[in-house]
Amino acid sequence: MNRKERFNAIVEWFSVNQPEVRSELHYDNPFQLLVAVILSAQCTDKRVNMVTPPLFQAFPTPEALAAASFDDVFPYVKSVSYPNSKTQHLIDMARKLLADFGGSVPSDIDALMSLPGVGRKTANVIASIVYDKPVIAVDTHVFRVAHRLGLSDGKTPYEVEQDLERHIPLEKRATAHHWLILHGRYICTARKPKCEGCPLASWCREYPCGA
Repeated sequence: MNRKERFNAIVEWFSVNQPEVRSELHYDNPFQLLVAVILSAQCTDKRVNMVTPPLFQAFPTPEALAAASFDDVFPYVKSVSYPNSKTQHLIDMARKLLADFGGSVPSDIDALMSLPGVGRKTANVIASIVYDKPVIAVDTHVFRVAHRLGLSDGKTPYEVEQDLERHIPLEKRATAHHWLILHGRYICTARKPKCEGCPLASWCREYPCGA
């Protein structure tokens, strides 16, 4: 099976069996999603979803967050990973969002990446979910799953992103990000992957993983 056939088979399986998937982060608008994704770096969505309701209540808009001090915001995010840097990133992000974009979350990848705390992965997540851009965000889960399934041999997240976007149809890319991340989160885990019950085992190059 060549790579194109592998992609076609895996995309087809997901399309049939998981046609509708979405982010597990909780949010009501693009600004809230941006805050949540910044907080989710090297942190679980479950933890972020515990933190964000009181945070959003206290700072519901970019204006409110931009006017806050470090000491105002820190108590709300102190339980996530790297709370000091994320607190400052959130405040600086809100201020730049107001100064450069009138408080609206931009759709352009480079514009998103100009915001403090926003790297390429975060920018792709926002662009994909909010604006349905045909981009795929590559985090550790997507990186791992793409390699195990033979979808990419890229050495960096960007190289994996390019491989995925080269072979996954435009209209499937926004959904494919969620397919791969959720598969990596719950089945194709880094440690003790659930290989025995994996529906994609027949396409996995490392099955059974760790054997």
